[in-house]
Amino acid sequence: MTPDFIYLASQSPRRAQLLGQLGIRHELLLAESGEDAEALEAVLPGESPTAYVQRVTGLKLDAAVVRWERRGLTPAPILCADTTVALGRTILGKPEDARDAERMLAMLSGRTHRVMTAIALQHGVERSALLNVSHVRFAPIGAGQIADYVATGEPLGKAGAYAIQGRAAAFIEHISGSHSGIMGLPMFETARLLRQAGFRL
Repeated sequence: MTPDFIYLASQSPRRAQLLGQLGIRHELLLAESGEDAEALEAVLPGESPTAYVQRVTGLKLDAAVVRWERRGLTPAPILCADTTVALGRTILGKPEDARDAERMLAMLSGRTHRVMTAIALQHGVERSALLNVSHVRFAPIGAGQIADYVATGEPLGKAGAYAIQGRAAAFIEHISGSHSGIMGLPMFETARLLRQAGFRL
């Protein structure tokens, strides 16, 4: 039987918006206050950005499946995703504060970095996962520009301290890859996993 909706285990409004763009009906399956979602994002010593983003996505999906079982919800596929920004082997997660955001943006200024989004879908006992890697080049950004951008509050809570769909688009000189992947949910890979689960896209 073809599923008619999925659970999205993500607080990101961008991911919900992108799913809607595919015409997929979804319900949010969010962590409860007692769950330590931040602990799942801790980087292991010597871990590569690729291994990190795939491992964290799997852990998030494990937690979402437990959540679904505990709540006794209707069966449906569960989708998780995680996005990581990397400069070489250095992982740039969500900034701790404004100063940390300024530090990250200064590192990205005038350089090319990778944005990796891993997605995973649990459908019954079957689990499928894919990884999207895009390359983004920032033009040189002055300290004043960085300070002004950080003052908007937009970089906080964003991997790499920026949002491509926001004001930081003015810094981006070149993209090679998936715009939706950089936003947090690569449409091509997501559609591929959903087709495997029986959706008609």
